[in-house]
Amino acid sequence: MAEITAALVRDLREKTGAGMMDCKKALTEAAGDMDAAIDWLRTKGLSQAAKKSGRVTAEGLIAVASAPQKASIVEINAETDFVGRNEAFQDFVESVAKAALEVGDDLEAIKQAKLPSGRTVADELTHLIATIGENMSIRRAKVLTVPSGVVASYVHSALRPGIGKIGVLAAVEAPSESEALETLGRQIGMHVAATRPSALDVTSVDPEALDRERAVLSEQARESGKPEAIIEKMVEGRIRKFYEEVVLLEQIWVHDGESRVAKVVEKAGAKLIAFERFQLGEGIEKEENDFAAEVAKAAGG
Repeated sequence: MAEITAALVRDLREKTGAGMMDCKKALTEAAGDMDAAIDWLRTKGLSQAAKKSGRVTAEGLIAVASAPQKASIVEINAETDFVGRNEAFQDFVESVAKAALEVGDDLEAIKQAKLPSGRTVADELTHLIATIGENMSIRRAKVLTVPSGVVASYVHSALRPGIGKIGVLAAVEAPSESEALETLGRQIGMHVAATRPSALDVTSVDPEALDRERAVLSEQARESGKPEAIIEKMVEGRIRKFYEEVVLLEQIWVHDGESRVAKVVEKAGAKLIAFERFQLGEGIEKEENDFAAEVAKAAGG
């Protein structure tokens, strides 16, 4: 069994907001496994971990670029928010999105792509690091295409066109492009930015995430003391609710508060075949320094 250290307890408490003793008990029950401890706290109603696990901690920018039946989205990270306001950095992020549109979303191919300056993306990044004085990296990229229709893009609170901290692509298939289809795609992008779905449809939900959710819901239902047959029905009802939260086509359309996204797309005579949502820094743990401890250490304390 893993040692339940104070640091481990503190980490779980920061992730879940649960009390210190509850966190220690959860880790003990889970033999030190962080994910299992989070699930244990959830079954006891002591945690909001699922809602807090996506906290954004890194800096930099998201950028999108578009072409007929095609669009790209990239995330470029830097050390401080200050760099995100730097015009040279913004120009670079924009150029990387355009490069991805040409060469695809393989990061190595993007790094070797030539920019108007004559440098490769990798060389331009090295030049920027030397000029600005901060470490930077090209974290990820995605390109979506459709045989007919549009790949619309949306950037929330854009610093300038196509650049911001949350970006979405929505690939909408239809017999032809139209202004109405482009508008629908942009509305889907706004919806996705707000609701953060993790899957397009029920069949594409991560099986591991579904199993974990079912296990948590089953344990919660059993604590009600009801018979297994009733528990099974309770769990299935809650799983349907889970789908409504995480599956894009099952969600309620934010623009009217009553229609399902699937029905909105169907009514438009279109088919939503893919989406991509990038939020700056999601999933990156940012190191937090204890300034007082650093000062004490420097003073030999």
